[in-house]
Amino acid sequence: QVQLVESGGGLVQAGGSLRLSCAVSGRTFSNYVMGWFRQAPGKEREFVAAISWGGSTTLYADSVKGRFTISRDNAKNTGYLQMDSLKPEDTAVYYCATSRTKLTSTGRTYNYWGQGTQVTVSS
Repeated sequence: QVQLVESGGGLVQAGGSLRLSCAVSGRTFSNYVMGWFRQAPGKEREFVAAISWGGSTTLYADSVKGRFTISRDNAKNTGYLQMDSLKPEDTAVYYCATSRTKLTSTGRTYNYWGQGTQVTVSS
């Protein structure tokens, strides 16, 4: 069983930055693709970013490209999402997830999920 715990969320003004962390335990983290998703109130969960098991390949949603950076430290079993130039529309609960399949933005291919961390961006 894989456990994921997100941290780093909070309240920030528009234009500010936050860095989310995702601590993974229970399995060898380096064997998994890692992704970040978010869900705003009343909206569907949406893909944000993903990174390959070795960290060499990344994938971003168009809405965050150029503002968010996904990374991972397999030695620390931790993944990160650096969020810069935040906008009010980035407000959501952010979830990290892992998958044994190829790098993808499809949520149903991710089989382990964290509980989420709230990010609120004020205007």
